[in-house]
Amino acid sequence: MAGRINDDDVKAVRDAVPIDAVVSEYLQLRNAGGGNLKGLCPFHDEKSPSFQVSPSKGLFHCFGCQEGGDTIAFVQKIDHLTFAEVVERLAAKAGITLRYEEGGYNPSHQRGERIRLVEAHKVAAQFYVDQLNGPEAEIGRKFLADRGFDQAAAAHFGVGYSPAGWDHLTRFLRGKGFSDKELIASGLSQDGRRGPIDRFRGRLMWPIRDTAGDVVGFGARKLRDDDNGPKYLNTPETPIYKKSQVLYGIDLAKKEIAKSSRAVVVEGYTDVMACHLAGVTTAIATCGTAFGGDHIKILRRLLMDNGSARVIFTFDGDAAGQKAALRAFEDDQKFAAETYIAIAPDNMDPCDLRLVKGDDAVRDLVEPRTPLFEFALRQIVGRYDLETPAGRAAALDEAAPVVAKIKTGSVQREVAVQLAGFIGILDQEYVVHRINQLAQWARGRGGDRRGPAPAARGGARHQQVQAPPVPSGPALNLRSPAHRTERELLKLALQRPELVAPAFDAYGADEFTAPPYAAVRQCIEEAGGAEQGLADSREYLVRVLDATPNESVRKLITELAVEVFHGKSIDETYAGEHLVKVRLRAVDRRINDVQSSLARLGSNVAPDHLAAAQNEVWVLQQYAQTLRNHGADAL
Repeated sequence: MAGRINDDDVKAVRDAVPIDAVVSEYLQLRNAGGGNLKGLCPFHDEKSPSFQVSPSKGLFHCFGCQEGGDTIAFVQKIDHLTFAEVVERLAAKAGITLRYEEGGYNPSHQRGERIRLVEAHKVAAQFYVDQLNGPEAEIGRKFLADRGFDQAAAAHFGVGYSPAGWDHLTRFLRGKGFSDKELIASGLSQDGRRGPIDRFRGRLMWPIRDTAGDVVGFGARKLRDDDNGPKYLNTPETPIYKKSQVLYGIDLAKKEIAKSSRAVVVEGYTDVMACHLAGVTTAIATCGTAFGGDHIKILRRLLMDNGSARVIFTFDGDAAGQKAALRAFEDDQKFAAETYIAIAPDNMDPCDLRLVKGDDAVRDLVEPRTPLFEFALRQIVGRYDLETPAGRAAALDEAAPVVAKIKTGSVQREVAVQLAGFIGILDQEYVVHRINQLAQWARGRGGDRRGPAPAARGGARHQQVQAPPVPSGPALNLRSPAHRTERELLKLALQRPELVAPAFDAYGADEFTAPPYAAVRQCIEEAGGAEQGLADSREYLVRVLDATPNESVRKLITELAVEVFHGKSIDETYAGEHLVKVRLRAVDRRINDVQSSLARLGSNVAPDHLAAAQNEVWVLQQYAQTLRNHGADAL
């Protein structure tokens, strides 16, 4: 049983690992003003960035889906880890040795499953790399050399070799402390007649890494004729490897993809290597599966869906490549990027093209040529005899439903007009009307019940209009001046406590008219007040979050802790104005309450009670006047 991680060590991990550095491993971040950063939320689909990160506070918050928290919470959610697993993972990156409150530290028993499986893959990757230098791996080195990859290229991509014996890796990993159960769960070993044996034997090995750079699986290429397995064998689905959610080369390409707003999708491991070595460092590939929706989500976070973003597919021109292009076209509108297809002369893949014609030819190949939608539709209509009315009608019958799936009305019409031209139908409006009818019929059956909406479009970009998500946090009337002022004051207390402490700490929760804001005020009080933020702002926020009674309040606090201020100059004057406004409204409410109570009682009020109430009103009125005359100095 794992012991509880020492609180001081958890704090050290939070302080040592910047949240923006961690988040940047999964998505592109850009300046959002006020010291904050923004990007496309990795927890829900969105077209414009509502996900904000505050490096100074160590917090993130999405204003679309309301997810928020600190660095540990981010990694917990995105990688589906426990709190302890995340702390151990981040501690390893920061070089921090963790202490446990109960018992000694035993890595083989006290680390979470994901961390153990990732460690096993890391050890296995180095094992395979070492084996590539041995005499048995000569056939693997020759395979690489024949495709133009030298020792430096193999080292750069971590290419290795799995020995042909039954259990070389299995015995090696056992010696490193991994159990048979862990080896089977990792996919590195499989059950044999007498126990676990190596899954990969006598093959060239490519490590598959996730966006954060952790090895989560392998792609293995057959080298010998007596190997009866498939040409390529990939890691099976495991707790850390989902083939539909990984892209080979993403760890090497992500920075350049984010920087250039461009991604090149190729078909294999050697194609990725060839592209990168030729200078196309935005190349990535799927791992034994078709390019799909989860892959698009990964790329969109890096591309940020800006107007110049481009995705270039390099499918082969053969039947399989054409089929892949059609599948990609169906997902095309999930991008807010221009999508293109590039096919090399003689249908060569990038690896062969580099061998035959050199690096320049690879770089030239991936310069956008044909919009993907045009290629996909031409592939469909090209199967029919367009010289005959029957052929043209059949081509329209197959292509029209594909175009009807386009959600954006203006885009759908534009592509419909172009389809009419491809087929040779002079009456463009007939084609447009036919496709529009198909789209309406599909919506009527419950597909997409949102009507097509107009959207600006450059080239062939498809933009799918989405209904705004329903916020999961507390409902607040942000049009209310009182609520806006209270919200701004709480933001000051969380983000700039030095501007409002110690005056803020004298405010009661009842001075905040919105119950969710009163709950936040209570959490700040339980954390020791805003004055606690003067010494250590990050630790102060952690304490506030720890005091939250439920997830709704926690999400609201992270939201307030990263939201930008409405004022131009956030200084003592600005803070004083909001302190006074909140207090003044609270005083005026109390005056109204007392006067209303007296009015209801009328002549039935006891004389001493009447005198006390009138005195309270007089004192409050004097205080209110002082606040109006002297502002924050009267607090």
